[in-house]
Amino acid sequence: MKKWMTLLFASMFALALSMPAWSQSSTGASKQAAPAAAKKDDTKDTKKAESKKKSKKKAAKKADDKSDAKKDASKK
Repeated sequence: MKKWMTLLFASMFALALSMPAWSQSSTGASKQAAPAAAKKDDTKDTKKAESKKKSKKKAAKKADDKSDAKKDASKK
C-alpha cells in the first residue's frame, strides 16, 4: 500500500510540474507574432493616409482664406 501511495504522489507531483510547460508552448507565439507585424504595416499606411488628408485640408483652408481675403478686398 505504501508503494502505491508513493507512486501516486510522485505521479501527481510530476504532473503538477509539467503543467506550466504545456501553457508555455511555443506554438501559440508564432501564430500571434504574424498579425502584430501586419498591424505595424497597417499603422504606417494609416499614418501616411492621415498625414495626406491633413495636408490636403490645410491646402484647401489656405485657398479658402485667400479667396475670402480677395472677396473682402474687392468689396471695399
